[in-house]
Amino acid sequence: MMPRIDGMELLRRLRQKSNMPVIFLTSKEEQIDELFGLKLGADDFIRKPFSQRLLIERVKAVLRRMSTKDNAVLKDASKEVLERGPLRVDPERHTCTWRDAPVSLTVTEFLILQALINRPGIVKSRDSLMDAAYDDQVYVDDRTIDSHVKRLRKKFRAVDGEFDLIETLYGVGYRIKELSEPTKLLGS
Repeated sequence: MMPRIDGMELLRRLRQKSNMPVIFLTSKEEQIDELFGLKLGADDFIRKPFSQRLLIERVKAVLRRMSTKDNAVLKDASKEVLERGPLRVDPERHTCTWRDAPVSLTVTEFLILQALINRPGIVKSRDSLMDAAYDDQVYVDDRTIDSHVKRLRKKFRAVDGEFDLIETLYGVGYRIKELSEPTKLLGS
């Protein structure tokens, strides 16, 4: 009942391009509309009138489900050996080498490096690096990430004084430089 296009058509078009979560807020009362919306890919269906509390809890539930799916995909990907130029990271063995020389990393440093190498050239904020390296139950200041990145660089420079693969984007975060050599994913 929206102007120019109805919600079902909008959802159909959206699903051709994205898996973005969708919750229908509708005044339609027919069960067939709800069934059709869910078949098209809606994540939930709420009939008007509704309370804000209900909407908030439904949004949280959809985001939890999305997060669980994303984490399952990330866990599978996190087992692959990653190579970026002379950098090699093997998550299953918790090993890291730079120009074939071993670099000993703490668990937190390893998780930060892994988060950076998974998306070369893409800037990771301190918050996203904290999410990658720490459990939800642990609180750390975002500047703690700066200390870990500083130690990462120091460990790599002990192996190669010219190491400069980790870039700082002041006020934004960190990223692994994009090298001309593409990232290789090797089966473990």
